[in-house]
Amino acid sequence: MNAIHAGNIPLILCGIFYAVLCIFSIVTGLIYSSGKRELNPLELSDSFMKKLDTAEKRNRFARKMGFVTFAVGIVQGITSWSVLKAGSPLNYWTALGFTLFSIGSVSVKLKGKINAFPLLKAAAYTAILIVLLLGSTRALFF
Repeated sequence: MNAIHAGNIPLILCGIFYAVLCIFSIVTGLIYSSGKRELNPLELSDSFMKKLDTAEKRNRFARKMGFVTFAVGIVQGITSWSVLKAGSPLNYWTALGFTLFSIGSVSVKLKGKINAFPLLKAAAYTAILIVLLLGSTRALFF
């Protein structure tokens, strides 16, 4: 059984959300790692941006951030597949684990700087966590 055949709309929306983030993260990661885009200061805390006081440091960090963002995109794709596939405890624990990791990751980014995009992501990840923890949703996995 998978989420799509079961007609579970909240779970399908969670899987689609992760799929969209997967594509966004992979494309953004490729752009940053190729050096075609500079750092977005809204994504990082002010104290961290002060450490990147030269263009060279910012470029190096942007490239590293690109590789990490690309890897996160792959993880988001795996999570999307796990949510949409459902049907097994491994898929459930994979989706739950990556969702908890995502909440932690966004909260670290929010430290010291609040803006709309990370707040929206935090709200979406929290909603996904709630959907995954609901008993009716868990029944699809076990």
